[in-house]
Amino acid sequence: MSERPKSETQYKEELKQKIARLKKERNAVIIVHNYQRDEIQEIADILGDSLTLARAAVNTKAKIIVFCGVHFMAESAAILNPGKKVLLPVKEAGCPLADMITVQKLRRKKKEFPDAAVVCYVNSSAEIKAESDVSCTSSNAIEVVRSIENRRIIFVPDKNLGRYVQSQVPEKEIMLWEGFCPTHLRLTEEDVVKAKNKHPEAEFIAHPECRPEVLANAHHICSTGGMFQYAKASKAKEFIVGTESGMLYRLRKENPGKKFYMPTAHLMCANMKLTTLGWVAYSLENLVYEVKVSEEIAGKARKTLERMLSVTQQVQKNTAKSNS
Repeated sequence: MSERPKSETQYKEELKQKIARLKKERNAVIIVHNYQRDEIQEIADILGDSLTLARAAVNTKAKIIVFCGVHFMAESAAILNPGKKVLLPVKEAGCPLADMITVQKLRRKKKEFPDAAVVCYVNSSAEIKAESDVSCTSSNAIEVVRSIENRRIIFVPDKNLGRYVQSQVPEKEIMLWEGFCPTHLRLTEEDVVKAKNKHPEAEFIAHPECRPEVLANAHHICSTGGMFQYAKASKAKEFIVGTESGMLYRLRKENPGKKFYMPTAHLMCANMKLTTLGWVAYSLENLVYEVKVSEEIAGKARKTLERMLSVTQQVQKNTAKSNS
């Protein structure tokens, strides 16, 4: 008599157990971005936005970092942890936004504006970070730009985030790169208006990578990490979430008495969804796919990331002093 085929739930549970065993054997840590599949977020040792994960990569004592995200994130972890092995479970997990800029084009822009500092969004390659003065994430971009002495800023590669930063730091002149996040660009003002009409009691929270006309309709604009904080603190019971759909898992888990809606079904990053439990288990078992950055590039890129982290640390110190 043949065995009954395993259900999807049984299969996933077995994979989770295998991952837990391999993680212990390998002395590994699993770092997961907020946009990953629900089941990947469930196995995370560290879950968060780009800034949270960059800082976690520095502080982890594990010998192996399994980065469930996209290539530029794993690159940043490798840059900040030169003595550790960083694995990206799916080597094809890239980022269209990061691909919208090249070193050659950035160098030409720098020659055009020699008095400008280059701020690169963390959603960029190691080579672009090496060619920049400081990096930033969506949660600290405003503070990073304010910290720079130069009045002129070349902001790469996301024009929507750069435009939002310009609105908050008018004393700076920001040259925008013509890059964008395809996922966030799919969200239109019409989508938001329809969602608001359908859920009139809901607050609309938006990621700064969204279009300007979308941000104009937001109750609050912030990074994914900021969305968790805002949803917890807000007295509102319903929210329309203007970012990638993977956010719903944790938002609902951490706020069981509140409701969260997507303004459109199209807010899904295909690259973020490539990682599965099977690929994580395969990555740990076979120690693939290792992300390496040459020391020449890593050394320069490391400085831009460390400068970013130091700005964040200073802001936190100043906030703590003002609150004491």
